[in-house]
Amino acid sequence: MNLEASKILLIDDHALVREGVKSAIASLGFMNISEAATRSEAFAQIAHKSPDVIVVDLNLPDGHGLEIVQWARKHSNTIAIIVLTLSADPRVINAAATAGASAFISKSAPIGDLVKAIESAIKSPLYFSAPSGVVALDIEDFELSPRELQILNAMNSEAKYGDMAREHFISEATLKSHVASIFSKLQVNSRVAALVKARESGLL
Repeated sequence: MNLEASKILLIDDHALVREGVKSAIASLGFMNISEAATRSEAFAQIAHKSPDVIVVDLNLPDGHGLEIVQWARKHSNTIAIIVLTLSADPRVINAAATAGASAFISKSAPIGDLVKAIESAIKSPLYFSAPSGVVALDIEDFELSPRELQILNAMNSEAKYGDMAREHFISEATLKSHVASIFSKLQVNSRVAALVKARESGLL
């Protein structure tokens, strides 16, 4: 495959980030670049345009980027999936690898690192690469789903459950079901206890 002819989909809710990444990789020869600002837009674009590469942020207004990673990998073993985010937490990197990402790049890394990750992922989409020196944390894996991780992060605020449900486009009953699952997996029985354990374990 001619790498420069690869179809790339940028998924990030910040227009300035998308424009910056698009301009940078276009200047290096990649021209077939599409954009999506939300999880739902990303699913539609993937289904409609069948990109060879997706570059996805994790924090989206209507879902978690790992949901896109899991869905895309489930449907294709050849798509290159690059997670591009601010976090450098080893747990987040491990979650990206488990979800099926091809590479993990920090937004603070040079654009050259992103280009190299794209090129490598196109050639070997099932091989995971991440910044050197990253190691798995020796802490318990609570096996929270991407949605549960998103809800857990939302719980780390003063927002009420009703407000959180509206923010994530789900019913309050569905949100409370996620919260109950989080409590069960963390082996706690309150929001405060869940947040304390999440911080102690590196989930937050």
